[in-house]
Amino acid sequence: MAAYDDENIFAKILRGEIPCFKVYEDEHSLAFLDIMPRATGHTLVIPKVRATDLTDIATDDLGALMGTVQTLAPKIRDALGADGFMIQQFNGAGAGQTVFHLHIHIIPRRAGESLKPHGTRMEDKDVLAKTAETLTAALSA
Repeated sequence: MAAYDDENIFAKILRGEIPCFKVYEDEHSLAFLDIMPRATGHTLVIPKVRATDLTDIATDDLGALMGTVQTLAPKIRDALGADGFMIQQFNGAGAGQTVFHLHIHIIPRRAGESLKPHGTRMEDKDVLAKTAETLTAALSA
């Protein structure tokens, strides 16, 4: 496993050096919209600790991260009127990981709706802002 790179995009987002469409934050994690979503509301949840992937995080920190995912996923589903949600997580380049800071994908799903390919098309910023507004309201309730 490669050493953690403090210059990865998610580390920069955590430090406030790069903006994101934040929908939730607590002392352990940050959740924000994927700018190349596979579906409307595609949210990334990252730990605030340095962790490259699932093998590089303390059990307690992983538990806190997954607790956030478990809390947010059904709220995101409900806020967007989805039929369900999918959880994805990639470990290493061979598995499709492209940002080497551990992250969990929450992807709202609608019956009969195809997913967009992973990481291929940037969403319009106005669409992301509107979705973030909807989710932020739902997740703070």
